[in-house]
Amino acid sequence: MLKEKLKDKHIILASGSPRRQQFFEEMGLDFEVRLKEIDEVFPDHLQAEEITDYLAELKASAFDGELKENEILFTSDTIVWLEGKALGKPKGHKGAVEMLQSLSGKTHQVITSVCVKTKYKTAVFHDITHVTFATLSDAVIEYYIEHYQPFDKAGSYGIQEWIGLVGIEKIEGSYANVVGLPTQKVFEWLDRL
Repeated sequence: MLKEKLKDKHIILASGSPRRQQFFEEMGLDFEVRLKEIDEVFPDHLQAEEITDYLAELKASAFDGELKENEILFTSDTIVWLEGKALGKPKGHKGAVEMLQSLSGKTHQVITSVCVKTKYKTAVFHDITHVTFATLSDAVIEYYIEHYQPFDKAGSYGIQEWIGLVGIEKIEGSYANVVGLPTQKVFEWLDRL
């Protein structure tokens, strides 16, 4: 559906995430993956979606002055927000255990921001999904970390993996957003072009 509308556009996804790449494929988009290294550091005063909005835009700013007339760049950032604190990717096994223990039996927010940049303008939008974990035993946490190695995931978990099947009681909002991209909002943005 979007392919015809976007036939004169060149879409660039600046994300190494296989999950985001899969979403773009499943949405029927032709795209190129173009990566740039950036230091994902944000000012301490930022809260919740301010953090992901800032980081998504920071990732896009690495392409300043490079985009051609017909190119549309997408960057994205996801955090898990729990009790006023951002949980990023864990630092090793111990960090993953601590994160999952902190999420156990509680509701947190998964916030994903998307920055869309063309040669002439930049737009940032985000989505927030509420995720409630059941109480996770130490055995469940250890099994998950050992078998799924969630070290590249915000909050130390992937909802699409085993932990999502056995550990999540409910979600309110977009499932795709928890996986790492608010696909409905991305589609809506592209459809309005």
